[in-house]
Amino acid sequence: MFQTFSDDAGKSWKELSLMDLPNPNSGTDAVTLRDGTHLLVYNHSCTDKARYPLNVAITRDGVSWNAGAILEAEPPGQYSYPAVIQTSDGLVHVTYTWRRLKIRHIVLDATKLAGVPIHGSL
Repeated sequence: MFQTFSDDAGKSWKELSLMDLPNPNSGTDAVTLRDGTHLLVYNHSCTDKARYPLNVAITRDGVSWNAGAILEAEPPGQYSYPAVIQTSDGLVHVTYTWRRLKIRHIVLDATKLAGVPIHGSL
């Protein structure tokens, strides 16, 4: 995954750079929570074809990411195409395809996300 930053509210952008998080070229989604924390849903995998595990990572600065939660980890799962929002009650809703069979909906309490440093594979 790539990242870029803007110091002038999006009028100009810095060069793209690689993030420290692995991803098998699969879909991601992100949201900035009301408290300013950035939340990313993505597949934390270095294998091109693996769409598992499906993870939540959080950051305050957009650079140093912490593990927030593991949504799905069982291989050989296909957990993909995440979408994430925060509702007015503060809860975080995540939807994604589950093994290409159905859509799964998970609700997270943003105040209870782990926020532990990521070391290697989650």
